[in-house]
Amino acid sequence: MRDDDTSWDEDVRLAVYHAFADRGRAPSAPELADAAGGSLAVAKQALHRLAAAHHLVLDEWEHVVLAHPFAARSLGFSVMGSRTLWWGGCAWDSFAIPHLVAAEPEVLVATRCPGCGQPHALVVNRAEPPEGAQVAHFLVPAARMWDDVLHTCGHQRLFCCESCVDAWLAASGAAKGYVMDLVTLWRLARGWYAGQLERGYRRREPADAIAYFAEAGLTGPFWAPGGRV
Repeated sequence: MRDDDTSWDEDVRLAVYHAFADRGRAPSAPELADAAGGSLAVAKQALHRLAAAHHLVLDEWEHVVLAHPFAARSLGFSVMGSRTLWWGGCAWDSFAIPHLVAAEPEVLVATRCPGCGQPHALVVNRAEPPEGAQVAHFLVPAARMWDDVLHTCGHQRLFCCESCVDAWLAASGAAKGYVMDLVTLWRLARGWYAGQLERGYRRREPADAIAYFAEAGLTGPFWAPGGRV
């Protein structure tokens, strides 16, 4: 027997992440219960603690919506491997999946430019960044990314070029965030979730996140996190 219900948290976290990584979907209720010693109630309590610790995002029905880099529904990106099809949580997450899932070293990331609607399909692998003139625009700075994480992820998108970013900003009335090329996006994504599928994974402290961002070529106030990320 375990001393308290919180001891199931890591088992439930791993059940969530491996369901997404292996099968492209959130775990079923029976799968969650199995991860918590046969109790769905204990599993749901664990899910809420994991959400509070920013390991995942729940909807109002206690369903997992996001377990970065995986999403349970479309947020603008599909990610197709040789065996599995995922929803990517955002541009960052979609580029991260082949780096995290050992059995899928190369994927096809598909999306549309929010500025003009042009479809884009990019082959993303672990070896090198994809070629292309597309850019990623991140609307929300790092310190506020978890204020409304679904809004944040919904606005980390790929555009044809910076002119399409400007056109979308003018139409939406939003202020410009941060624009990066595909090479920088790939560098940001490649190691961000390292260890996520292993027991004992820990989210980065602010100083570690700043160092990681700088290594990817991302510096300045936009990339100053306000807490663990």
